[in-house]
Amino acid sequence: MIIKTVLLIAFFSVFISIGLYCRRHSTDVNGFVLGGRSVGPWLTAFAYGTSYFSAVIFVGYAGQFGWNFGVASTWVGLGNAFIGSLLAWVILGRRTRIMTQHLGSRTMPEFFGQRYGSARLKVLASFITFVFLIPYTASLYNGLSRLFRMAFNVDYSICVIVMALLTAVYVIAGGYMATAINDFIQGLIMLAGIVAVILAVLAQNGGFMSSLVKMSEVSSPVMKGAYVSFFGPQPLYLLIVVLLTSLGTWGLPQMVSKFYAIDNERSIKTGTIVSTFFAIIVAGGCYFLGGFGHLFTTEQEVQSNGMDSIIPTMLSGLPDILIGVVLILVLSASMSTLSSLVLTSGSTLTLDFIDPLRGNRMNEAQKMTVMRIFIAVFIVISAVIAIVQARSRITFIAQLMGISWGALSGSFLAPFLYGLYWKKTTRASVLTAFGFGTVMMLLQLCISLGLFTPAGPVLRWFFQNSLYSGVLSMIVSLLIVPVVSLLTQKTAPAGVDDMFRCYDRSVVVHAKTVLGDRDK
Repeated sequence: MIIKTVLLIAFFSVFISIGLYCRRHSTDVNGFVLGGRSVGPWLTAFAYGTSYFSAVIFVGYAGQFGWNFGVASTWVGLGNAFIGSLLAWVILGRRTRIMTQHLGSRTMPEFFGQRYGSARLKVLASFITFVFLIPYTASLYNGLSRLFRMAFNVDYSICVIVMALLTAVYVIAGGYMATAINDFIQGLIMLAGIVAVILAVLAQNGGFMSSLVKMSEVSSPVMKGAYVSFFGPQPLYLLIVVLLTSLGTWGLPQMVSKFYAIDNERSIKTGTIVSTFFAIIVAGGCYFLGGFGHLFTTEQEVQSNGMDSIIPTMLSGLPDILIGVVLILVLSASMSTLSSLVLTSGSTLTLDFIDPLRGNRMNEAQKMTVMRIFIAVFIVISAVIAIVQARSRITFIAQLMGISWGALSGSFLAPFLYGLYWKKTTRASVLTAFGFGTVMMLLQLCISLGLFTPAGPVLRWFFQNSLYSGVLSMIVSLLIVPVVSLLTQKTAPAGVDDMFRCYDRSVVVHAKTVLGDRDK
């Protein structure tokens, strides 16, 4: 108990100190929201990775999908690394930084408003962001409850309140720069922690090869040995999970904002490599670990205690020092994602919703004050939802992360991607994508609550859970935007041509810098 307590106190002390230290970087809106667009590649890469992988991934998704797919669940982590990190940086990184800087946009809704010349799109995007980030944030606390009960026998509500207060202090004080530095430290903890935990857990069954042999003897609904097969017992379901958790990040405002803040285009290459390596170790490691869940618990225990009990059960036999490391690992994952979400939500609501409604009359000081107030409000709302869910056992709230992820990605991925690459993307197509992504996931929520049942086997298949409907929402939106753009009136907002020319000039300058004078 002393070891675990000392580790937690040290953990919290470091992050509060960094938050207070970074106040000098948060004197204006640009510094508070984007760190003055001067954040280096290592900090940006770790901020991207730690915002990506939270306690929901480690405790919830790794346990659930590891149980369903066995060792093949590692593909989910690798998909996160190569699609959600590597390709995201390659396809979105440079264009996002250059074009948003040219437009002067600091948030994704602000980009939509300027790129498509529509204040309505900006306000609507900010509203969607705020509404669907709340349940996403509330779900972050859920992964901590069982672990803290196992390690400290502490009431879950106390854990939620402490985590919320500490996150509020360092985000409100230090803004983006504080979250980036803390994310770097938290990322190092996550890298070391996941490796140590995997080795310790597998050692309980005689090591990696012995664990594989034992897993091959576990019967699955398909056949014996399916849990150690290349694609597991449910290949199609595995593909759906990979797509939602990997491609879906391209449309999440809190992820894309990391590209806004990086200091220069040359840093994109370094950030790409670091971010991909981080994802391979952390995401790959989490899902790989979850793939051995059948060796630690039974079908009856999972049905009784839920999927979220799988990972805590696997860890319960570890030494105290490693349990302390796990707690710090999960806290790091949760607080880094939480800080990114609340900063995104608070800044979006202030800059893209409140300020336009007031006629853009707020000065810098007023914006900073309102932003900090909304960050605090956002944290309070999400903490209350998490506590109510834990005490009342309202299970659907815990399932809302998939709905939140699907709604945000289904609404924003296609308009953002086409907006960066295709001049002919129209306002009407963006509005259609917003409507389709939001309505799809609201329907999924109603179906999950049992309010109605979709008619026909095809619809029932797509709406059987938020993963299927979320992937459908993203894919259909990628088709909707170009089709509607070709059929609707073309829009050419002022500055869009300049934005694309600015990117082209930047590519030429970067190429000359890389090749040198001899090859110009």
